[in-house]
Amino acid sequence: MKKSRILSFLTLLIFSVQGSLAQTVTPEFLQYRNSKWVDSVMNTLNLEEKIGQLIMVAAWSNKGEKHKKEILKLVEEQKIGGLIFFQGDAASQVNLMNDYQEVSKVPLLGAIDAEWGLGMRLDNTISYPFQMALGAIQDEELIYDLGKEVARQIKLSGLHVNFAPVVDVNNNAANPVINFRSFGEDKQNVAVKSIAYMKGMQDHMVFTTAKHFPGHGDTDTDSHYALPQINHPVERLDSLELYPFKRLIEAGVGGVMVAHLNIPALDASGVPSTLSRAIITDLLKERMNFNGLIVTDAMNMKGVTNGNLPGVVDKDAILAGNDLLEFTEDVPKAISEIKNAVALKLISQAEIDEKVRKILAVKQWVGLNNYAPIKKKQVEKNINSPHAAQLYEQLVEASLTVLKNDNNVLPLKELEVLKIASVAVGAKKKTVFQKSLSLYTEVEHFQLPADADSSAIKQLQEDLKKYNLVIAGIHDDSKFPRNTMKFSDAVADFIADVSAAPNSIISFFKNPYVIDKLEGVEHASALLLTYQDSEMTQRKAAELIFGGIGAHGRLPVSIGEKFRAGEGLDVNGGIRLSYSVPEAVGMNSEVLERGIDSLMQQAMQMKATPGGQVLVAKDQKIVFFKAYGAHVYHDTTVVERTDLYDLASVTKIAATMPALMKLYDEEKFRLDQTLADHLKDFRRSNKEDIPYRDILTHQAGFQPWIPFWKEMYRNNGSLKWWTIQQDSSARYPVKIAENMYLHRNYHKKIRKAIKRSELRGKKEYVYSDFFFILAPWIVENITDQDFEKYLQREFYEPLGATTLVFNPSQSFSPADIVPTENDFFFRNKLIHGSVHDEGAILLGGISGHAGLFSNANDLAKLMQMYLNGGTYGGRRYLTQETMKEFTRTQFPENGNRRALGFDKPNLVFKGVSNNTAKGATATSFGHTGFTGTMVWMDPEHKLLYIFLSNRVSPSRENNRLSSLNTRTQVQQVLYDALLLPAEE
Repeated sequence: MKKSRILSFLTLLIFSVQGSLAQTVTPEFLQYRNSKWVDSVMNTLNLEEKIGQLIMVAAWSNKGEKHKKEILKLVEEQKIGGLIFFQGDAASQVNLMNDYQEVSKVPLLGAIDAEWGLGMRLDNTISYPFQMALGAIQDEELIYDLGKEVARQIKLSGLHVNFAPVVDVNNNAANPVINFRSFGEDKQNVAVKSIAYMKGMQDHMVFTTAKHFPGHGDTDTDSHYALPQINHPVERLDSLELYPFKRLIEAGVGGVMVAHLNIPALDASGVPSTLSRAIITDLLKERMNFNGLIVTDAMNMKGVTNGNLPGVVDKDAILAGNDLLEFTEDVPKAISEIKNAVALKLISQAEIDEKVRKILAVKQWVGLNNYAPIKKKQVEKNINSPHAAQLYEQLVEASLTVLKNDNNVLPLKELEVLKIASVAVGAKKKTVFQKSLSLYTEVEHFQLPADADSSAIKQLQEDLKKYNLVIAGIHDDSKFPRNTMKFSDAVADFIADVSAAPNSIISFFKNPYVIDKLEGVEHASALLLTYQDSEMTQRKAAELIFGGIGAHGRLPVSIGEKFRAGEGLDVNGGIRLSYSVPEAVGMNSEVLERGIDSLMQQAMQMKATPGGQVLVAKDQKIVFFKAYGAHVYHDTTVVERTDLYDLASVTKIAATMPALMKLYDEEKFRLDQTLADHLKDFRRSNKEDIPYRDILTHQAGFQPWIPFWKEMYRNNGSLKWWTIQQDSSARYPVKIAENMYLHRNYHKKIRKAIKRSELRGKKEYVYSDFFFILAPWIVENITDQDFEKYLQREFYEPLGATTLVFNPSQSFSPADIVPTENDFFFRNKLIHGSVHDEGAILLGGISGHAGLFSNANDLAKLMQMYLNGGTYGGRRYLTQETMKEFTRTQFPENGNRRALGFDKPNLVFKGVSNNTAKGATATSFGHTGFTGTMVWMDPEHKLLYIFLSNRVSPSRENNRLSSLNTRTQVQQVLYDALLLPAEE
């Protein structure tokens, strides 16, 4: 003991030489130590009851009635001061805490280990990123916001204390217990992040404890199972391990949790720090001037229980200077031992009273002096609020760290020249990461299990030779990102080979320390670190790779000699769509989801459509994207978000208009030109002098339509012999349906019918398909290129819009294409995989007025390009001036609302019969389609809306979708969601 006291004196002397602490903020709760409420409670407690206040017992909300009775007994008989909750669920925890409070003489202090949020302990709650990931974030305000949000959730769950943050400096890569729980190895970063997290919680009335004093970061032993020894000299401990604790004490942290550690330089006796008066009283309280609440680490851990009896060890912890005992195993024995210590004058009654007053002051600070039962209603819903989800997403995005980016390969551009394969290493099925990559372009996916043998790897390597870019996701199969690796030698060699390839991207979903155990990963063209493996990190990694979001994280720990703490490259994002929550763009998710879901359910119940897809994007973030219903009525094939729909007349703005606007930019197409300038057969027709500006605004006097297919029939109902044959041939190559092949020259009859059609006498708005049927020939005449190939090369392929196609059955499985109508008057079959429009199918399925198919996600890429003023993915497709010209109303003086090819809101709102929602602004534009589709863009709100359905199933006679006004009602929900503030 004498030697220990000498060492303690030397420690104090060294600290004195090194300088004193800066101005320290007194913990706020201490103002209540001598309050009227605390005095009143103290006057009701005898010595045993006071000692009981120093004890916090472990409780679970998933252990049933027997456990509940055990806790109730401890609360009633031993008058314990608090409970620390472990596994269970929030609703059960609230109910139990209310029950326990009801029988407690003094309100109970409720605590939890929620280092990364309630999800650390409770089911169905959010787990935020681990502290190592948070250490990569460069915005401390986000860490503060996390503290604020965790405080909100803890209070909702009936508790008052978070045993967090972890302020250990993790400078030992082999640390088995701190590691990813630490903000990193840089003491300044650890301190700053810890203070931000602490203040976020304490500013919102949740008590916090900095742990694990005096620093658990540099050990390879887990104190849960043994007593770790830290052999650094005092100078090193003072300058590094103790540094974050000093800073938090200066900042006013309420509590400090003491670890179970053997630190000879601070106490040569070998006792755990939890039981060391030299460490707790001499160092923490006297030298470091901490007068807040001192809490033990769990008193059931082997690091303190080995060689120490229950109860006795609790007494020793109190004698050492601790105020609150966490996870006492034998409460009656602990109370008895501490009471005896008072009797033996090992500790004074005044010292016990001072500790009790601190605990009661904490209780008053958190509001327990005015205790009221916690509200039980919708606990989990309130905890898992939209704001909570948004914050989670923000934290993950902000933590992403790019360690390599040779030649700025990230974000990917020029998608049309890339043939991409992804490999999920450590996975046996397609991962969320791989599915998320496919949202951006065509990617072929492979999986490589962690124990794959050389033969499987050899086959994979052969398969990968067909691709010029390989994206490898390195996955972790454990719940926590441990510093371990379970890959076979062959898999590790494969990772090295992929990394050495000229064009490789590695997304590392494991603990960063593992990079040091894999040879060659650092040689990849791009190396992205996410710190942990979750659905969110996988989604965000894919978004980063394609430029939906950027990366600004910095590595919080060193990885051997490969990368040093602080390294990281900025990668700018925002060039493509990303996927987020409505609150991220100022929309109310509850209004959005409830409104759209109810309208879609109504439409399906009323048989207005069997199903559909609805997509909402704002500020280039897709914040709502759902698939509803089935492919057809009474079908088990549910609609997936990847399924293709017939776009019908949306083809006009998704095929004809991008081509014409590009040619307009290139001065190859002018609005004062006419059909006669590009189609020779229209010279000397009644349409040769009508300018395109009139034609594109539907005021050229064209007839609305011609039922071309009817011209194929005789009066007796039989087909004219030369138009259709049952078998395909060189003369009959155009497939209409099975056993229906059209003559190769029938398109000439269509052109001739349009050419010879009479004009309407008045120059007024009358919607017509005629020009758009002719448009592909006009484009081909100008470009000397096939219309479909031109669109693919100039727009769809570089956009990554791989499902935006004509004749989808040629490249997609029928299971991925939603059928349309049961055609009983022309094709006599269910139309599935080919265009619904009769005019378009007579043209081989490729036309400028109908024929395109797509899912909502790929269609959104083209529409977002429009909304961006002609840019997307880092490329300019159209000039901003052209976009403005083609999307403005051209002839309002004629009562014509139309833009050039695009539809616009009615000049005067017409109520339920309006063509758009009331909220749509005058600058908005879009189009609708006969099959039940609608696409609309609003530049003022940067808002994109896509509605895809097959309302013509089973018959086009079904007009319920229009009579219900479903499409525009859904659109109005978007504006309603904008008007209402999101709840926090």
